[in-house]
Amino acid sequence: MAPDRPQTILLPVRRRTIVASFAVALVLNFLPWPQLALAPDFVALALAFWCVRQPRVVGLASAWGLGLLVDAGNGVLLGQHALAYSALAFCAIALSRRILWFDLGGQMLHVLLLLEGVQVVALGVRMAAGAEFPGWSLFVGPLGAAALWPVVSWALLLPQRRAAADEGAL
Repeated sequence: MAPDRPQTILLPVRRRTIVASFAVALVLNFLPWPQLALAPDFVALALAFWCVRQPRVVGLASAWGLGLLVDAGNGVLLGQHALAYSALAFCAIALSRRILWFDLGGQMLHVLLLLEGVQVVALGVRMAAGAEFPGWSLFVGPLGAAALWPVVSWALLLPQRRAAADEGAL
């Protein structure tokens, strides 16, 4: 049985919060990182968060569209991120209730496996198209992204918590 922890009731998320988080994630993904293989996939992290927290709002269509945007923005094989993000969204939605039962450490492990799966699917598509294996450093980026999970969770849930605190003050 999980230890007793304070529960807060979150207000419904605004769609503009979701859209803004994806816009920020896209900008972070398109920054010129010195070691691209070591950079976290911020779009995949935001997608995993919203698929776990709001599976009825963010789903496969959102994942596919974001994947196409990332493919076009990075100038890579069109559809590789779309397929990988769709697989991520499917797994995150399927595991959303399970993931939320865990504390942040357990959630980080689940997210790490989901993000590593994104890398495997995208790598499979690239290699099926004839690309060379880029090296094992490709699987380091999801470690950094999973380490960011507590910060991302806190930041993306802040508008819902703040609004709930303001409602109680009235």
